[in-house]
Amino acid sequence: MINDKVLGIILGGGQGSRLYPLTKDRSKPAVPIAGKYRLVDIPISNCINANIKRMYVLTQFNSASLNKHIKNTYHFSFFSDAFVDVLAAEQTMQSDKWFQGTADAVRQSMHHFLQNDFEYALILSGDQLYNMDFQDMIEKHKKSNAEITIATYPVNAKDATSFGLLKTNNESIVTSFIEKPAADLLPDWTSQVSEDMKKEDRNYLASMGIYIFNRDLLITLMNNPNTIDFGKEIIPQSIKKHKTLSYQYEGYWTDIGNIDSFFEANLGLTDDLPKFNLYDKNKVYTRARILPTSKISNTILNKTIIAEGCIISAEKIEKSVIGIRSRIGKETIVTNTYMMGNDMYESLEDIKLIGIENQLGIGDRCFINNCIIDKNCRIGDDTRINGGLHLKDTETNTYLVKDGIVVIKKGAVLPKGTVI
Repeated sequence: MINDKVLGIILGGGQGSRLYPLTKDRSKPAVPIAGKYRLVDIPISNCINANIKRMYVLTQFNSASLNKHIKNTYHFSFFSDAFVDVLAAEQTMQSDKWFQGTADAVRQSMHHFLQNDFEYALILSGDQLYNMDFQDMIEKHKKSNAEITIATYPVNAKDATSFGLLKTNNESIVTSFIEKPAADLLPDWTSQVSEDMKKEDRNYLASMGIYIFNRDLLITLMNNPNTIDFGKEIIPQSIKKHKTLSYQYEGYWTDIGNIDSFFEANLGLTDDLPKFNLYDKNKVYTRARILPTSKISNTILNKTIIAEGCIISAEKIEKSVIGIRSRIGKETIVTNTYMMGNDMYESLEDIKLIGIENQLGIGDRCFINNCIIDKNCRIGDDTRINGGLHLKDTETNTYLVKDGIVVIKKGAVLPKGTVI
């Protein structure tokens, strides 16, 4: 069954420079997470779980891999109206510019959206990790007769200055909004939150960048070409004129904005009770690959996630996420690492041609710690990578160090005996 009154619009974000080098050759929503998924799978899966199966993904940077992933993943029945389509920025008779902001991206794509019959537009970010019941959010939007609903997240005073904050009345109607307030203004911006949130001193409501707009209002708002961003312009200008509801969400939510948050979110999946639960009735969907089960020999595993199709002979792997088709050699130790895996297997003939020391994956007798290894990397025997705050931020042709995290670039080759 499809919720035929709601159209999903997923914003792919800009250049994603804070996630560089993971976004060097791919858009932010296409960045691999959790060993087998892509970031865009999160909002799409949340929509599918709420029976919202008509979605557009808006992007403009490096959209080829995202387009390929969506094309190969989200196949619905021929007899269904369901779809997930990528809309890359395009020149039209109305505009010859790229997307200038979140609202401008929606405005430039409106002619595509209006080809569909819908009553509500659900606007989402493509780079957040969370599991939300959109059906409940939509029902509360309708029940309150709101024209706009904003998903909000209770935060503490330390985090509040990094968000757009909302102030609500006793009926959860938004009365005012401020973008990234100074710390001395915070006492005036507390809102009604649950007792559990009060105990954690999370008394401020931050906008999550997740919105529901009534169709007619969205059309009206998009007629003003001078407003280019939802958070900075559309929302502050609308709350006094249009009934705006705050939908409070208290589950796990993180904005994958930089390397540090990306690394923490992935390694957090290895916790005994992860904050973001993949082992739940609400599925996270992704491309169905026909891969063999993983093969592990003589390896101590602790708090580790291993995806399909891996061949592992390591000595020890701890608090790490190992992605699809990964290969890790003998006597190798891997800790606090996200290894994204490989896009293909190499045949024995290929390995003979390139030399066994240059094959995909991590070689023998390596030590890898505090590291992100992008796809299709070749890490030679006896390589030692020990990330941490003792390392200065730096960049070479094959790796980058940011906040102590070593990121091995996609397709990089590290010769035997490399030390970082």
